[in-house]
Amino acid sequence: MNPAGLTARLARHIHAHGPMTIAAFMAMALHDPKAGYYARRQPLGASGDFVTAPEISQIFGELIGLWCADLWQHMGSPDPVIVAELGPGRGVLIADFLRAVSGIAGFRPAMRLYLVEASPMLRAEQQRRLDGAGAVWLDDVAGLPDGPLLLVANEFLDALPIRQLVRGPAHWAERLVGVDADGRLCFAKGPESPMLSVLVPADRRDVVPDTVFEMCPAAAALAAGVAERLREQGGAALFVDYGYTGATGKSTLAAIGRHRAAGILDAPGTADLSAHVDFTALAAAARGGGATVYGPVPQGDFLKALGADLRLQILLRHAAPDQRAALETGLRRLIDPAEMGTLFQVLAIASPGIPAPAGFADGV
Repeated sequence: MNPAGLTARLARHIHAHGPMTIAAFMAMALHDPKAGYYARRQPLGASGDFVTAPEISQIFGELIGLWCADLWQHMGSPDPVIVAELGPGRGVLIADFLRAVSGIAGFRPAMRLYLVEASPMLRAEQQRRLDGAGAVWLDDVAGLPDGPLLLVANEFLDALPIRQLVRGPAHWAERLVGVDADGRLCFAKGPESPMLSVLVPADRRDVVPDTVFEMCPAAAALAAGVAERLREQGGAALFVDYGYTGATGKSTLAAIGRHRAAGILDAPGTADLSAHVDFTALAAAARGGGATVYGPVPQGDFLKALGADLRLQILLRHAAPDQRAALETGLRRLIDPAEMGTLFQVLAIASPGIPAPAGFADGV
């Protein structure tokens, strides 16, 4: 099915059932098995639509690997230990991770590696890159086996479907996706309802009209579920994503194609859709699940605390002259506040009793 076919199918659904939530639209646009973005496109890299931190610098995946190995030792070096990545992209992060931890006595043999990936195209790329690594692929985090867990999710939460509420003159209303008089997809506004205020945190309800509140039920459910598991079976999870704490009051939903901004509703299935992560809500859900929460802290501060600058110097000593600039530029892009250093945040959740993980001072 081509993108126009998905647009027509969405329009027919709306005509038959009424405007749909943004969450339902995102789910179809990204994951429709025939025409969804992740079903038919290779999104990453220069020839794709965007790049992520592991693609920018090998130091990112290496340091996350060492972060997990350090935590494993603080956990008492359990054998086996489940190591899982959610949304592994092209497999670059976990490849760098595995290389970095190869010298940590006992860790690699104890690892049982699981990759949670819904995209058939990305899964095929991961399987090529990680051939021989002993990885097991899953469709959903619910398939992870029992046992102590170390989980990594880099730029995974931002692609989960969100809902948007808009403050009206009297109450909140939900922003929906409808069809205009010309048959094109458009944003629409549902009826105002006092019941919708229940979905908005108390400290965010008394705001001016047109203020937007975004929520991601899937992210909250994931954080709560992982937290409950960690509380019962031990371990930690690391979430890295672009996002915010507190409230933005505006829409962060965006589309990107070929490394440029695209129209959110223009051609569903041809562009990536994402929204900034509400780390305040994520942390609250994790605490509700019984885990200890660390952060969020800016990505730049986190990587520097783990020794990113020292690792760069080691790599530069062995790099060819034409590699040095790329190494320096890559790390600078990850840690510079003007680039990804503060936009991206890092949050960890851990089972109670584990010492504060590297890169975090205290649980908050």
